[in-house]
Amino acid sequence: MPARAVRGMSAPPEVVFNTATDPARASAWLPEPLRGDGSPAAEVSGEELRARWGDTGDWSAEIRVEPADSGGARIQLDLADGSSGPGPDQLADEALTNLVREVADNLQAG
Repeated sequence: MPARAVRGMSAPPEVVFNTATDPARASAWLPEPLRGDGSPAAEVSGEELRARWGDTGDWSAEIRVEPADSGGARIQLDLADGSSGPGPDQLADEALTNLVREVADNLQAG
């Protein structure tokens, strides 16, 4: 069963989504089995701010970024984990923590 992690951010939704789907930055936040070879996400819908990675065995991830009432973004990550390591809930939470860090770095870089 996939794990779901949800987080709010003060960054604009488009910045969050573009950071999440940037192949150069995805390797910093996606769990190892989904990082691949630096290729873009398998499925991206820019209009819906939704992307999906997967097709690597039992692993898959889907992220949705929505505008938040406060002007920031609401991030939802669904993660299916095919390993026997840490639970998918923990991995999903760690992945969003890493994404938040990447977005902050992206905003500071200009």
